[in-house]
Amino acid sequence: MRKHFFALISRMKYINRWGLMRNTRYENLSEHSFEVAVTAHAIATIKNEVFGGQVNADRAAVLALYHDAPEILTGDMPTPVKYYNEKTKKAYDEVENTSVKRLLEMLPEELKDSYESLLIKSEEDAYLWRLVKAADTINALIKCIEEEKSGNREFAGAKKGIEKKVYAIDLPEVKYYLEHFLPSFALTLDEHTHN
Repeated sequence: MRKHFFALISRMKYINRWGLMRNTRYENLSEHSFEVAVTAHAIATIKNEVFGGQVNADRAAVLALYHDAPEILTGDMPTPVKYYNEKTKKAYDEVENTSVKRLLEMLPEELKDSYESLLIKSEEDAYLWRLVKAADTINALIKCIEEEKSGNREFAGAKKGIEKKVYAIDLPEVKYYLEHFLPSFALTLDEHTHN
């Protein structure tokens, strides 16, 4: 019997994010997942190299690659809708859990355990998932910065709210990333290469 898991994963490129916003450049789920993976890996590496941690940066990156996989079946739910109230959030969580189960059913039995550990959050990976969530929030802020840099004021309100969330993350590795790397996202290519 044919299994469709990887064919569906490859369809992440067709799912655009920020559906309620006017974008100067659309961002799809594949791009987003890659960027969150890079950021999660960076934050985990900072944890290890700067703050003496012992976290698995490679695993953080892989978890980030799959963190939005359920959206292949659900689509990207805009944040104001997803978090409208507790009842809406709970209903969306149920839909997302159903999506994860459906994706796992699209794998052969011998692969299910390996991918289940990437799609279903476990206590064992709780800290890594915290890093992935931080990376996801940072990348939302980066999207706002990039849109603002392109002259799009549509993201101004979102930027304020996301900035507040990002700077409230109480992890030294995140604060280090924000201090040393976030400012560069507001620069032009010439500014990157001549400094």
